[in-house]
Amino acid sequence: MSWLSRSTIFSLLALLCVPSVSVADQLDSGNTAWILTATALVLFMTLPGLSLFYAGLVRSKNVLSVLMQCFAIACVASLVWLFVGYSLAFGEGSPYIGNLSNAFFSGIGKGTLNGDIPESLFGIFQMTFAIITPALIVGAFAERMKFSSVLIYSILWLLIVYIPICHWVWGPGGWLGSMGLLDFAGGTVVHITAGVAALVTALMIGNRDGFPTTPMPPHNMTMVVTGAGMLWVGWFGFNAGSALAAGGDAAMAMLVTHISAAAGSLAWMMMEWRKFGKPSVLGIVTGMVAGLGTITPASGFVGPMGAVVIGLLAGVICFTATQIIKRKLVIDDSLDVFPVHGVGGMLGTLLAGVFASTSLGVFSGFGFADGIASMAGQVKVQVIGIVATTVYTAIATFIIVKVTSLITNGIRVTKDEETQGLDLVLHEESGYKI
Repeated sequence: MSWLSRSTIFSLLALLCVPSVSVADQLDSGNTAWILTATALVLFMTLPGLSLFYAGLVRSKNVLSVLMQCFAIACVASLVWLFVGYSLAFGEGSPYIGNLSNAFFSGIGKGTLNGDIPESLFGIFQMTFAIITPALIVGAFAERMKFSSVLIYSILWLLIVYIPICHWVWGPGGWLGSMGLLDFAGGTVVHITAGVAALVTALMIGNRDGFPTTPMPPHNMTMVVTGAGMLWVGWFGFNAGSALAAGGDAAMAMLVTHISAAAGSLAWMMMEWRKFGKPSVLGIVTGMVAGLGTITPASGFVGPMGAVVIGLLAGVICFTATQIIKRKLVIDDSLDVFPVHGVGGMLGTLLAGVFASTSLGVFSGFGFADGIASMAGQVKVQVIGIVATTVYTAIATFIIVKVTSLITNGIRVTKDEETQGLDLVLHEESGYKI
């Protein structure tokens, strides 16, 4: 062994003592388990949560059409996301859109990681966000859009609106994310885009026949409350899952999400009680959704007392917006997508800049000590994000409705078909036996 120097022998022994680094050593099983659970919870929000919530709100002759639309959107959105959506949203590229390097999930295998979780898991977690966002818009055109139009509209909207804005905010090098926009779980990406698209689409497709003079109450409030409860539970995956780890950030996001939902429910109920003399079940569950949507962008940046304020403001402001849209402007955003999700998303995105400020103090329970130093500067960034998302979504949705109408020879069913109901006209089925 004279040909081996003492230093060489020690080097070889050191290599033998150092454990090899593998994917298993880098992957965090706890975080992976939590995001697997969160992914299932977010899908649960759409199927069956949002589906039942919306289906109960429409008239009985259209219950299956709404369930069908939500189910079909979940299917087409999944394939769009697989084929090009994930790559364009989260791939390297320009500040405005990613590239196609991961199209068809190319290059993503069992051992490919995003941080300390599998990239395939991150991809399907984000897929569930892409599923629920166009499904939210269904509430704006419920009971009057052709099913073929729903499919084409949803595909175009995902490609032209959702995916680019997702890249702006969450993608690598996205211009709003680089600017410092705070959007923890989708105030701009999900709620503002869905709300603004809903308002534009409702204006372009027109009111339901008989609106607002003909009463169109929900046909099944039991179904509505069941769906609402599923949304509340599923939202924990939506917000707490966006921490992408099983730790303190996820726990706080879950806490503030729950508190805001509770505060929003009570605030809406009290506003309705004061205005109409009685609290309604529909009011308290709608207030819950408003509280959840409004806390979403701020859920990673606020404390529990901040969540109380956000929830209370959500209940009051979103209730007021609903009254203005439906009663004063007479716009048939049938299931209140814009006043609840659009207005709530804008409010929550703005307040994220307020409650992320260190000036509020960590001990007050409003914000976190590691927040933003300049409230004014952050609020300015938040306003830029709100305006950019709103303007782009409105213009793009207008174009999408026009293109969809050309492709399907009109986006809306006929007056006679609307009177008969979409269940029988479009699907030759009935939700209930007569």
